[in-house]
Amino acid sequence: MTERNDVIGVSVPRDLPAGEVVAFARRAEDLGFGELWVVEDLGYRGGLVQAATVLAVTTRIRVGVGLLPAAARNAAFAAMEIAALAQLHPGRLDITVGHGMPHWMRSVGAWPASPLTLLGEYITVLKGLLAGEEVRHTGRYVTVDGVRLDASALPGTVPEVLAGVRGPKSLAVSGAVADGTLLAEPVTPAYARWALARISADRPHRLVAYNVAAVHPDPAVALAAVRPALAPVAEPDWRPHIAPLPFHDELLALRARSAGPEEFAQALPDPWVRQLAVTGTPEQARATLAGLFEAGVTSAVLTPAGPDPLKALDSLAAVL
Repeated sequence: MTERNDVIGVSVPRDLPAGEVVAFARRAEDLGFGELWVVEDLGYRGGLVQAATVLAVTTRIRVGVGLLPAAARNAAFAAMEIAALAQLHPGRLDITVGHGMPHWMRSVGAWPASPLTLLGEYITVLKGLLAGEEVRHTGRYVTVDGVRLDASALPGTVPEVLAGVRGPKSLAVSGAVADGTLLAEPVTPAYARWALARISADRPHRLVAYNVAAVHPDPAVALAAVRPALAPVAEPDWRPHIAPLPFHDELLALRARSAGPEEFAQALPDPWVRQLAVTGTPEQARATLAGLFEAGVTSAVLTPAGPDPLKALDSLAAVL
């Protein structure tokens, strides 16, 4: 069961200059977005540091971290950092834990032999610690022997812990242990329904969906803006996203005959682009969002496309 509480949020682009992050967060809040998500991608910026900064300079908007790779942090020390943020900014923090991109994690020697086992152990321990429990767990990857966070470090509202995953087995782990699931872009209604069927949670479970987005009175301008971000969608890591689509085979065939990702993105037919992104006029973008919410998405997170993300926020706010 998914508890419906539809929200439109926005994500901070990973390559946004550091000097613009505060202005971006404040502008997103002023425009009325319900959530602001920060990303932790290898080689860019840490998720918890960004979250601490934007929470400190805003007052209302909910801040999500998506995502922290489980293999990168000791669960108990991560719980202390998360609890501190949640206590300082009660009711405004969400945390997502995931595998991390395999090639990134391998490049730092942190890809486990069993990513599914690690993720399940990690989220179980992390949630127990954040709930104030004394945790004893001896697992394959996570060992905690009688650790409990000091009561003064615990927030009144325990932050939700989501799993940022793709693929049937990982989605099933999310349904079993997490409070919600974060789906990376592109998220179509078909993919959302496919994911929820594999999550199969027997309790309320949030579904957060990232999508690249551009909104403009001229739909051709918006379509052109999102195309570069769709270049990877036919690559192996994104296969679960496109598998439920009726044009799946045609999309893979187009990629096979394209000289490279950029040529492929430019050759995508407009109707496909409209399904793979939140784009077009404000009315068209709202219709896309409505389809996502109807499919079970509870938070639709827009990643601004184009060369000026701060300026793009104003355009994206037309869907609110």
